[in-house]
Formats: sequence, C-alpha cells, structure tokens
Amino acid sequence: MGLLVHWWHNDRERRRRAIAMGGKYPKQMTEPQQADSVQHTDQGARPGRTTGGRRGRRALVSGAIASLVLLGMAWWAVVSTDGGRLGVGSSGASATGRSASEGKGADGRSGAIGSGRQVTPFDTDHPAVTRLDPALLTALRAAATAAKEDGVDLFVTSGWRSKEYQRELLQRGIARHGSLEKARKFVSTPDKSAHVTGKAVDIGPTDADDWLIRKGAAFGLCQKYANEMWHFELLTEPGGTCPAPLPDAAG
Repeated sequence: MGLLVHWWHNDRERRRRAIAMGGKYPKQMTEPQQADSVQHTDQGARPGRTTGGRRGRRALVSGAIASLVLLGMAWWAVVSTDGGRLGVGSSGASATGRSASEGKGADGRSGAIGSGRQVTPFDTDHPAVTRLDPALLTALRAAATAAKEDGVDLFVTSGWRSKEYQRELLQRGIARHGSLEKARKFVSTPDKSAHVTGKAVDIGPTDADDWLIRKGAAFGLCQKYANEMWHFELLTEPGGTCPAPLPDAAG
C-alpha cells in the first residue's frame, strides 16, 4: 500500500512539472506501436520502392524468358524441316512457298516433312520413309534398332522427295545463296538428287548423326557429304569401310 501511494505521488509530481513548463504529459508507447510507427514512416518516405521495384524486375525476367522460348521454337522450326537441313531455311522462300511445302508434307504428296513433326524409320504412313529404296530402309531400321539400345533415337528429317519438291528446295537455295553454283553445294538438282530416287536419307538430331557416322558402316550406311553430317546413303557392304565423304553436294 505504501508503494502504491509513493508511485501516485511521484506520477502526480511529474504531471505538475510538465504542465508548469507549458507542456503536456505524454502517453507512453509500447514497443509494438513504436515498431509500427517506424515502419509506416519508412514506407511513406520511399513510396512504392519495394513493390514497384520487384514488379519491374519480375517483368524484365518474364520478358527475357518468353523471348528465349520463342527463339528456341523458331530455331527448331527451321532445323526440323528439309529447308533448314539444306541450308536454304525460310529466308530463301516466300510465305506462299513455305505454306505449299508444309501443306504437301502434311498429306505426303511431295515427301516433305512438316515443321515440328517427328518421323521415325519405322513410320508406315509417310512417303518420305515408305518410298525409300527397300535396301536403304532395311539398313536404316536395323541401325535405328541398334542405336535405340545405345540410348539414341534416330529420326528421319528428310527421305524420299518428289522432283517438284526437290526443284522447290533448289530454288530456295538459289534465292538464299545468290547463285545456282553456290546453292548446289547444299542441294542437288532434281535429276541428280539421291533423295528423288529414294536412295538418300537425312537423319537427326545431332547425337543420332554422330552415332550413325561412327557405327553406320556396320549396316552399310555412310555420310555422303562432309558439309552435311545428316545425309546418309548405302555406300558400302554391311561391316565394310565407308569412303571418304565428298566436300559437298556439288561433288
């Protein structure tokens, strides 16, 4: 009781002195109130810095990721078609030419394989495979089976082609490289192309090409041109030795 009276007198004295000095007796703030006050003051001094900054960074990161995804899709669309493999790409043909080519590939009339489509040596529907020379197709399927056992998948990126489609690819090459002479290093004329006769096949992806270059001779399959690691033909007896590749399609 004595302590309570003592505290009451001291508190009354403090109030009296504060009023005498012209001030007001302040209320004490608890620690949580002080923390809230400091936090609000800091947020008010720098409005939107944390939230706005984070949003800006997130937008930049999202934009960069989206650009990389689109770039990857565009790259795959080029290399997974005959034109990309032949070094003619989409820049050497008009939009109409590309649409016609891919449309024919969809119904199989020309042997073109549409953008993004995966065709295996065991496909029984696509003329790019079914119209290959029987000996070549047999060797290719045997190689694909062996490659699968090594964990490598072989896909046909181009096989048999009609003369019309081969002529179209040649025109694309001329448009891109500027002359028939330069285009011929990547694509043959319809009357000389082994694709038209069904005796050549282009394989992908790169790990499949590498496997076939190293082990294809066991099936008689050899890389024909030094500048086209994906182009294979029957150039030796199974288990034989492949001849040295020619510099390019022009010979």
